[in-house]
Amino acid sequence: MKKQLRNKEIRTLKEYIKEEFLNNGKVERVEDSEGSFILINKEPTLFLYDNNWVCTLKAIIKQININNYKEVIVDKGAIRFVTGGADIMQPGIIKIDLAIKEKEIILIREETHNKPLAIGYSLCSGEEMQEMSSGKVIKNLHYVSDTIWNK
Repeated sequence: MKKQLRNKEIRTLKEYIKEEFLNNGKVERVEDSEGSFILINKEPTLFLYDNNWVCTLKAIIKQININNYKEVIVDKGAIRFVTGGADIMQPGIIKIDLAIKEKEIILIREETHNKPLAIGYSLCSGEEMQEMSSGKVIKNLHYVSDTIWNK
């Protein structure tokens, strides 16, 4: 179901997206079996996770978002797993923002070109991630080529 948003509803999105993008495009909310999404000019910009709006990778790449998500960088060997939807495991991470808190939205980048690969949800703090030698540390919520990316 697609629904054009009213100005009042659009104003509430200003804490997630730069105002210029909200004012210069058609803003719609889409709800389907995969969840709730905000489209700007038919492009997925936000998705709803745990009652909070999260920027999509396309919004981050186009610098539409205003959120400065904390980041982790994964090694080359992890790329195909992350972009296949796998959760992020330690020791696949080579750089961790130690300010990461548990239950926080995280941007996952690759090491060579620093490109965004996925958006995740931290299962522990950055310090705990660094101390771990193995195990799942970030839940993969959205990744390049998934259904959100292809909306």
